[in-house]
Amino acid sequence: MSDFTTFAANLKQLDVALAQLQPVAERLGVSAPVGAEWFELLRHKLLPQVESRPLLVVGIVGGTNIGKSVVFNHLAGEVASASSPLAAGTRHPVCLVPSGLEDADELARLFEAFELHRWHAAEDSLADSPEDRLFWRTGENMPPQLLLLDAPDVDSDAEVNWQRARTIRQSADVLVAVLTQQKYNDAAVKQFFRAAVEADKPIVVVFNQCDLEADADYWPQWLATFCEATGATPELVYVVPYDRKAAESLRLPFYRVKADGATQPGEPTSLRDELASLHFDTIKIRTLRGALTRVLDEQQGVGAYLRSIREVAAQFEAAADTLSSSEMARVAWPTLPASILVDEIRDWWDAERSEWSRQVHGFYRTLGRGVIWPAKKAWEAMAGPHADPLATFHQRERQAVVLAVEKLIDELDRLSRIGNDTLRPRLERLLRGDARAELLRRVEAAHERLPAVDQDYRQFLRNELNTWRESNPRAVRVLRSLDQAAAVARPAITVTLAVSGWVLAGDLVSQAAVHAAGDTLGQVATEAAIAGGITGGGEAIVSGTSEGVRQTAGRLFLRLQAGYARRRAQWLAGWLEGELLGSLLGELRSGAGVPHGETFRDVQTAVDVLREDGAGG
Repeated sequence: MSDFTTFAANLKQLDVALAQLQPVAERLGVSAPVGAEWFELLRHKLLPQVESRPLLVVGIVGGTNIGKSVVFNHLAGEVASASSPLAAGTRHPVCLVPSGLEDADELARLFEAFELHRWHAAEDSLADSPEDRLFWRTGENMPPQLLLLDAPDVDSDAEVNWQRARTIRQSADVLVAVLTQQKYNDAAVKQFFRAAVEADKPIVVVFNQCDLEADADYWPQWLATFCEATGATPELVYVVPYDRKAAESLRLPFYRVKADGATQPGEPTSLRDELASLHFDTIKIRTLRGALTRVLDEQQGVGAYLRSIREVAAQFEAAADTLSSSEMARVAWPTLPASILVDEIRDWWDAERSEWSRQVHGFYRTLGRGVIWPAKKAWEAMAGPHADPLATFHQRERQAVVLAVEKLIDELDRLSRIGNDTLRPRLERLLRGDARAELLRRVEAAHERLPAVDQDYRQFLRNELNTWRESNPRAVRVLRSLDQAAAVARPAITVTLAVSGWVLAGDLVSQAAVHAAGDTLGQVATEAAIAGGITGGGEAIVSGTSEGVRQTAGRLFLRLQAGYARRRAQWLAGWLEGELLGSLLGELRSGAGVPHGETFRDVQTAVDVLREDGAGG
């Protein structure tokens, strides 16, 4: 258990953290907790107690005609509350404060349920009034940390009196239970103190109007009955003799006995001094513990408030996930034509060749194209014009983009009907009018401007090829040797291609850009065998390239295709986010992140500190 100063600092930190969290939570649609019982306890019960000077409020409480005001006046060291041998019936509490505590605002924070009035005469508290008044004045004999309260009877015939006594019970840090032989077992008295025990209020028992000799064997029994009926464990126990003259002259002796009441009284003692010497920190925290337990309660306190924020944030997260890049781009993306990959791979492989090999292959590649061109034209004359694979791909990709956008708009429309109050109006504004047609027009125009291979993908492809080269040194050595041999064999290969009819395989030539030499050339691979072996698109790979090369090349090819589709999907997601969902996604992601943010964590940390300290129960 911490000292009161540390406890107060922790409580203030909770209040500061809550104040910072409230506007964040309100943007999610979670109302501020103003009006909630736990929040009102924090603001109007706990904080006033820890923000004011350290004071111990002691309430003198008990039943009718038992001498409460007499005990109060003895503790005060002066006649501060009216007393009479008749049942005077205190109707309004009287508060005696130490010198220097004349700040009415500070007292008002301690006793906010009452209308405060300055005390003028002892009879002020006896006046009948519908208002809940509390009369106060400075007590010249009061210790600097002690406030004394004389409360109305807890068993009064007037309901308003015991209601005021109940309010005093809530405001006091310590209760002095004034009991007598007639009132220790009274039903109303036991009910009152049972509630005090449930609120963990420290209780000091004073058996008043005793016969010190005749009652010595009885007050232990009275005390046992009272404790059993209420659950109380008194901090201190006193017996006070019945002596009217001593009462009137403020000379009643207070005898302290042990907590079981069984010991005989010794010398009189000062109850006021012993109350002032009670361990302030322990009692003050203890008396606030009941309220703090309700503040920290998981089901109805600040825990419930934090839970409501988490629940709404989860809705934001679910909506953000639905509209996330991965979901928006979840579409069957078309495969990039192999010829595009082959061209890119050839450029990469050219950079890997020696200068001599690069020049030879470049020359014969140009020559080969010239040889092939008449054959291609003849093939097209017989089979019809061959569709441009890039144009076909672009059309299929545009269809995929349009489909993805239409699916997204349909999902937004669904969410606009079932979403929470924060999400729904935003989506409705987003989808109003001709938003669908306009969005489709804009995304088609943006796709038209998109290059087939951008610099980002080209860099990705080359990184993958470089990684493949580092991971497959044996395959690279084989291909390098084949490449060198192919450069030597280039003249014979070109002539063979021209006269063998292989050039008439138009689709093979145009789709995979593969030129291959047959077994008649001694299983020597050409440049096309190298490119085809790497991409997995070389249908005419010669048997001289090993099975391991084909396997690793095939896996590489799949990664390159998947990387391309992923980047195109990211482009679409980025475009949609920027053009359609930017502000909405930002709000959703911000809302989803609130439980993970600093302001939320600060509240949770403050709650955990108060719980771990033991002040919360």
